[in-house]
Amino acid sequence: MTSQTPSCQFTLSDFDFHLPTDLIAQTPAPERSASRLLDGRADVPVDRIFKELPTLLLPGDLLVFNDTQVVPARLFGEKPSGGQLELLVERVLPVAEDEPLHQVVAHMKVSKKPVVGSVLRMFSREGTSVTFEATLLGRWPDADGPLFRLAFSDDPLALMRAHGHVPLPPYIERDKHSMSTEDVARYQTVFAKHPGAAAAPTAALHFDEALLSHLQNMGVQRASVTLHVGAGTFSPVKTENIAEHRMHSEWFSIPPSTLQAITDCKSRGGRVVAVGTTTVRTLESWARSGLTEGDTDIFITPGFDFKVVDVLITNFHLPKSSLMMLVAAFTGYERMQALYRHAIEQRYRFFSYGDAMLLSRH
Repeated sequence: MTSQTPSCQFTLSDFDFHLPTDLIAQTPAPERSASRLLDGRADVPVDRIFKELPTLLLPGDLLVFNDTQVVPARLFGEKPSGGQLELLVERVLPVAEDEPLHQVVAHMKVSKKPVVGSVLRMFSREGTSVTFEATLLGRWPDADGPLFRLAFSDDPLALMRAHGHVPLPPYIERDKHSMSTEDVARYQTVFAKHPGAAAAPTAALHFDEALLSHLQNMGVQRASVTLHVGAGTFSPVKTENIAEHRMHSEWFSIPPSTLQAITDCKSRGGRVVAVGTTTVRTLESWARSGLTEGDTDIFITPGFDFKVVDVLITNFHLPKSSLMMLVAAFTGYERMQALYRHAIEQRYRFFSYGDAMLLSRH
């Protein structure tokens, strides 16, 4: 596990702000690259459109994307008593000897938690019939952990694809049993490759095939990492002393080709442009641990020494979130505050389906 203990002069209250609820994007922009882009690299922010990105990058720069694929991780079912429950699958666990097959780790929303050994009956997507069973094995990652370990009666990914719902963030309001065709397509990047995420790497949602082709033709290089984004990405930090926050853990992997692309980029004087905070966390975890695969709970706060990333593309994040702290660490706290004020004044759209920022390392 790759960990970073924050040493930060700021407190949780420093990352709070008032956001008018009508600025929380409930639907994506009509076209991915038609979102707005706040260019925050200079002292004076510039309002742009995301499809202008090629004019802001240089031949020889390296865009690094998170190629995780969001799975329909939200499932509904009932306890043996008939009480209703909801699961949000956080990860599928690897097969281990002498362990039940098809294990997952999940959040559980239920009025009263079932006891270990309970067999849960899980519904079809329409909620009209029981389609498979899930046996509760215990808590995760330990006996006091916040998540639950369960064994599904068949392959978890296949069951989620057949019966699950798009795991939209809690601030996007939908009928919990509906599965919008638009959400299925748009809460997913155009290059999603490795299934396993419970949330989208939202900064990458702004890229479409035409924009990617344009960037490639002008000599901007491209590489990928995989970090399976968990639902913990939406969880606010709750401790006023930031150092006391227990960061959620997520699985990542970096292929050798990406490591070589980063080395080549640095040697030619190009910039490593991370698309999204999950890409930043992956690359900076590797820079500290040397590990190219595993779990990371790295917590990036102001004062962090970035080793890899030069430029960041990111959306606007929730108040009191670890993602806001990462942005403040990257571009500077005062600059981040100014950019958020500007975005609210100019009525940018916030959060997963919202607009984006382009930032240089402070």
